[in-house]
Amino acid sequence: MKTLTDLLEWLWNDYAAMNSQAGAIHRALEARGEKVINDHVAFRTFDLPEVRIEALAAPFLRCGYELRGGPYLFKEKKLFARHYAHPDTNKPKIFISALKVGEFSNELQRIVRDLVTQLPAGFSDGDDFLIAGAPWQPVSWDTYSKLLAESEYAAWMAAFGFRVNHFTVFFNALTTFKTLPELNTFIKGLGYALNASGGEIKGSPEVFLEQSSTLAHSVVTEFSDRTETIPGCYYEFAKRYVLSDGKLFQGFVAESADKIFESTDSLGSKDKDQK
Repeated sequence: MKTLTDLLEWLWNDYAAMNSQAGAIHRALEARGEKVINDHVAFRTFDLPEVRIEALAAPFLRCGYELRGGPYLFKEKKLFARHYAHPDTNKPKIFISALKVGEFSNELQRIVRDLVTQLPAGFSDGDDFLIAGAPWQPVSWDTYSKLLAESEYAAWMAAFGFRVNHFTVFFNALTTFKTLPELNTFIKGLGYALNASGGEIKGSPEVFLEQSSTLAHSVVTEFSDRTETIPGCYYEFAKRYVLSDGKLFQGFVAESADKIFESTDSLGSKDKDQK
């Protein structure tokens, strides 16, 4: 079992190795004199017994995290999510979503269940599976395309498997930006496109949370029959507002998160990390 510090560093290193834009943005913020704090870390999975949300949460529960919110429901995308938090509010929240596999076509269900049946016994018992990637035989481009036509989320999971989907900069800890739009302008000035689905800013002070995110970094990915470049991971930014009790809002807003999920959509990805 890893300590929480080691676990989070381990996850960041794997995420940043695949998502070079995150490291570049992180370094650019530090060059301005900022200390970058993570608001939350997000994972994706399938709503199947072997890899259910609780399995991904277990390493964090062992480090003192507790279930704090959810289920957050995403009807159109057929997802639900929960979030976990540490008693030390300086530690990032953990947001884990899952695809409701049983609500999709028989073909998608068959493909996903075939992937999961390839997992070795005890796959989710330790910490290592959080960065296991795709622990199954690579799918074909045709299979990926079929999944993508029905669920971008399912296609992403088939290609990338178990790893951090995104880290999130805690805007409130930044000192050289007055507003989230100002930070967005800085990010775009570095050459990175933002997710504009529903507007660059998702949420508002009225719901006590504003969020924005880059479009996913493009990743060269090996399929069983060819190599293609597809959207991988992205970097998010979150500004939290004070509730009537004087405390910062610590939850999530499903309507906003629904649009953040679209940071990995193929049609919207125009990543400039390849410059």
